[in-house]
Amino acid sequence: MTDLHTLVLEQFHAEQGAKFAPFAGYKMPIQYPLGVKGEHLHTRDAVGLFDVSHMGQLLIEGPGSTEALEHLVPAALKEMVPGQIRYSQLTLENGGILDDLMLTRWDDTTWGLVVNGACKHSDMDHLKAHLPNTVQMTYFDAHALIAVQGPKAREVLSRLIPEAADLVFMRAIQTTWNGHPITLSCCGYTGEDGYEVSITNESAFELADALTALEESTWVGLGARNSLRLETGLCLYGNDLTTETTPIEADLLWSIQKRRRTEGGFLGADIILQQINAGASRKRVGIAPADGRTPLRDHTILKNSSGEVVGEITSGGFGPTHEGPVAMGYVSQNMSTLGTELIAEVRGKALPCTVCDPIFVQQRYVRSL
Repeated sequence: MTDLHTLVLEQFHAEQGAKFAPFAGYKMPIQYPLGVKGEHLHTRDAVGLFDVSHMGQLLIEGPGSTEALEHLVPAALKEMVPGQIRYSQLTLENGGILDDLMLTRWDDTTWGLVVNGACKHSDMDHLKAHLPNTVQMTYFDAHALIAVQGPKAREVLSRLIPEAADLVFMRAIQTTWNGHPITLSCCGYTGEDGYEVSITNESAFELADALTALEESTWVGLGARNSLRLETGLCLYGNDLTTETTPIEADLLWSIQKRRRTEGGFLGADIILQQINAGASRKRVGIAPADGRTPLRDHTILKNSSGEVVGEITSGGFGPTHEGPVAMGYVSQNMSTLGTELIAEVRGKALPCTVCDPIFVQQRYVRSL
């Protein structure tokens, strides 16, 4: 693992008993002594802490920044107010997705972006190639990012950062904690209420200690982060989203606001708008095994009753809260209706399964107070 990047808090995580494995070019905590299932359930019941500092934190600023970003993402940015966050995708000319990301508007010409760790350098190359000279990009490589997630996250984090109490889903503020500048965002990737805190590497140790000392919290690795997002129907880039997948195929039409659906003006718009109007050839759906027990793993082939291949599982596993298998994947549009019966190939055997909603456990974001 000597060629892997390390998180600034690696020694801290080692002291918490973390087990590490390679992910996105980093040596990442996969699980802690509580184990994947225990960490998952603790996050659903109380508070899970996640070190997601491998993610790319960017600042885009300068005259024309909003217009330039609207050329690269299908989200409507001009209508956003300061402190508002939107989820979107960096699209390509073929309509495919280079990455999915969060964008925060700070003022008329300043934007914060959080992109996936495995994609951040290609994302930055893409941005540099398309942003005009009037727009500058800054990569905050000396900042950590810690997520605080769970039904008690609001109550718990408010003890340390009082402003957390009044922050609702997809809103962000810039404030301080113990004299340290931070960005506090109400978002996350577990389906639970929660926050992400951006803080300098030097101050991250102090924050990690303070969060660990909270009785309701436990550290959570990538194993449980994956099962948490999968249960609540959230896509993972590289599995469920790729450069060959469009936002419409991925069932992400909700992330493209009305103006952009008619106006276009972003990379791949011709293809994406055509799919909005005429439909795509395939669609991301949930898949449930008929026996309620057998997990459907990534790359499992899906067939119709005639034995024809009609799709594939892109993310699958066991959902501890759901107490059963959870999976999502892509099937032909004519096979995507809820309740459609399919056949999954599992270890050479034909397993009956059914198309279902990809959200197996209800999302619990706090959208208003």
